[in-house]
Amino acid sequence: MPKIEITIPEHLEMQIAQMVERGEFVNREEAIEDLLSTGIKAYKTSGPMEDEDPAGAGGFEDDGMMGHDDEYVF
Repeated sequence: MPKIEITIPEHLEMQIAQMVERGEFVNREEAIEDLLSTGIKAYKTSGPMEDEDPAGAGGFEDDGMMGHDDEYVF
């Protein structure tokens, strides 16, 4: 399986760590893989809305991606 390196905001790391601590996932790698897969499936199902994305921005909000410059929205 290919490996990638990403940098995520601290609040997302904390949420992932809490899910692992609660036993929702075995470890961080499993959590990130499952959450990313779920996000991609949801995106493919709903996709970008043509009337909401006239500039082709990929569905991201204009105000710093939900108010945070380093936050991605899935």
